[in-house]
Amino acid sequence: QVQLVESGGGSVQAGGSLSVSCTASGSISSIGAMDWYRQAPGKQRELVASTTEGFSTMHADSVKGRFTISRDNAKNTVVLQMNSLKPEDTAVYYCNARIRNLRGIWSYYWGQGTQVTVSS
Repeated sequence: QVQLVESGGGSVQAGGSLSVSCTASGSISSIGAMDWYRQAPGKQRELVASTTEGFSTMHADSVKGRFTISRDNAKNTVVLQMNSLKPEDTAVYYCNARIRNLRGIWSYYWGQGTQVTVSS
């Protein structure tokens, strides 16, 4: 069994900062890419940022320069630091990770989602 548990998020006024974190636990052999997605009401889920096991990162154009993804491989954790938040960043944020279990099988896993609300 593998689980992704998210924490953080909440409510903030525009211009403020929040962070969300995600920790993987269970029968884990190794972890590949760890990503953050978000889904606003009535919209499709979109990729916000991604980081590889080798710490390469990618950020969507809409968040570039404001959000930063980072990971701690020793703790199986990925963090999304969000600065200069805008009302359009309001969404449920989901962690996604590609994980190899103890049987050597790679699968994708999702966290439960955490709400981020930015008021104007």
